[in-house]
Amino acid sequence: MIMSRIEAHSSEDTGTTGDLVDLLLGGLPAEAVLTDSDVTASYANDMASFCPAGTPAVVVLPRTAEQVQHVMRTATALRVPVVPQGARTGLSGAANASDGCIVLSLTKMDRILEINPVDRVAVVEPGVINAALSRAVGEHGLYYPPDPSSWEMCTIGGNIGTASGGLCCVKYGVTAEYVLGLDVVLADGRLMSTGRRTAKGVAGYDLTRLFVGSEGSLGIVVRAVLGLRPKPPEQLVLAAEFSSAAAACDAVCRVMERGHVPSLLELMDRTTVKAVNDLAQMGLPESTEALLLAAFDTTAPAADLAAVGALCEAAGATQVVPADDVAESELLLQARRLSLTALEAVKGVTMIDDVCVPRSRLAEMLEGVDRIAEKYQLTIGVVAHAGDGNTHPTVCFDAADPDESRRARESFDEIMALGLELGGTITGEHGVGVLKKEWLAREIGPVGLEMQRAVKQAFDPLGILNPGKLF
Repeated sequence: MIMSRIEAHSSEDTGTTGDLVDLLLGGLPAEAVLTDSDVTASYANDMASFCPAGTPAVVVLPRTAEQVQHVMRTATALRVPVVPQGARTGLSGAANASDGCIVLSLTKMDRILEINPVDRVAVVEPGVINAALSRAVGEHGLYYPPDPSSWEMCTIGGNIGTASGGLCCVKYGVTAEYVLGLDVVLADGRLMSTGRRTAKGVAGYDLTRLFVGSEGSLGIVVRAVLGLRPKPPEQLVLAAEFSSAAAACDAVCRVMERGHVPSLLELMDRTTVKAVNDLAQMGLPESTEALLLAAFDTTAPAADLAAVGALCEAAGATQVVPADDVAESELLLQARRLSLTALEAVKGVTMIDDVCVPRSRLAEMLEGVDRIAEKYQLTIGVVAHAGDGNTHPTVCFDAADPDESRRARESFDEIMALGLELGGTITGEHGVGVLKKEWLAREIGPVGLEMQRAVKQAFDPLGILNPGKLF
């Protein structure tokens, strides 16, 4: 319905791209409006596979909230769809352009406006790079925990839009838990503030949380108040090798059941371990069926690692190697950081799934992925934020082979179905975008879908904000 409304308006009301550009230039500097087709084409999509992308009419790069308001007023007047973008490191197609749209790139709004050690907040624009914020608050003895694997490239606005996670979620939680307040430009160009900068606050509906994970479909975030924590000590890491994935998952359950709070608890299956060995000659034993990495950033991390190491041995670990210092910890983590690059090298293209299941069913998830890989005769490696049950089955395939591409897509869908059967969710941190919108409907059901569409209608009655995403 929303898409048909936009198409109708586009054919009747928008006129030429020249008219759109002229109106945009009425409130934006010339260098902020890109129309060269070769340049605009480079903004067409994010990093997801199998997600269609259209051809944008224009790309705009505002530097102020007022300029964003001008863009949205123009889009509303002409009934032109707007696709907000950050660094386009997403993996669900949420930032993919639609035909004739305005791509609203927020990367130039990259200022850290405030760091307050007393209130433990940072106030930032959406284009701030995650790693840049982390380093800046670190200079004040503070810590911004959310750390997606693309943290050196991804933006805070993109993290908010997709409700991203990272390696440290097992202890510190996801992006939503650190977004205290937002300034949002609505579809019609009005500016709304949500939330707070106080330690507590429960006034009215929690609209701040509503925008987190909305993938730019309800409004454009132009400023964020983020909660910070005191900077923890440097973490120490332990690596444990297992002769089966089931044993490694058993160790995860034991660690969590005993009340340990690791800062990181990651798992790599045998396919991933082999890929890392092939790429970087890490020297990991070929007999390794699963590698578990645990870390603690407590005041006595060595004692915590010793306790977890004993639990790993009780679960059947064939070798347990605790790091003695930070440098050795970084060496142990290198294999995990190379995982996705190594899996991509297997065939050249990957589809990275993002299914989260209860920790108690993690072993069933990995066993099911093995069966799916065998059924479709594909290489599928699994890396997982094991401490919170968030798995990333990664399908490796040759995009030039139509049959293999078909099997890759079918296996991807079957993995999502498996996750739902195990009581999980289709996405733990990557979002829905284009890639999983059919599966969102299956997960939340018809009543949930109706309510979500009603929310969308309330905020975006013309359906111009990131149309075709989520549902």
